[in-house]
Amino acid sequence: VQLQASGGGLVQAGGSLRLSCAASGLTSSYYRAGWFRQAPGKEREFVAAITAGGDSTYYADSVKGRFTISRDNAKNAVYLQMNSLKPEDTAVYYCAATTFFGRDVDKDYRYDYWGQGTQVTVSS
Repeated sequence: VQLQASGGGLVQAGGSLRLSCAASGLTSSYYRAGWFRQAPGKEREFVAAITAGGDSTYYADSVKGRFTISRDNAKNAVYLQMNSLKPEDTAVYYCAATTFFGRDVDKDYRYDYWGQGTQVTVSS
């Protein structure tokens, strides 16, 4: 199983970025996907998650209304559209996948597979 995250970069506050996560070795309809982030000196935190069919999405309060998670199961890919970016969104962003379909979508220990991370830097 491999998750490849991409799309990070440097953007000014108020700008937008779209992260992509390409999955291989997983059947798209059988995993829930999520995005987490880790800022320097801080613990990894939940950002967003989406169910296997894409019918339900979940967001951290800090990104609700600004970020949108989506997926294209035909391409076996997951996306994170980030708008109205703030300097506090600066972090390494990781995509993750799990075959666990219970609760706790915001808990990193529920995820079995992780991508390598992509850096997002928002300047003020």
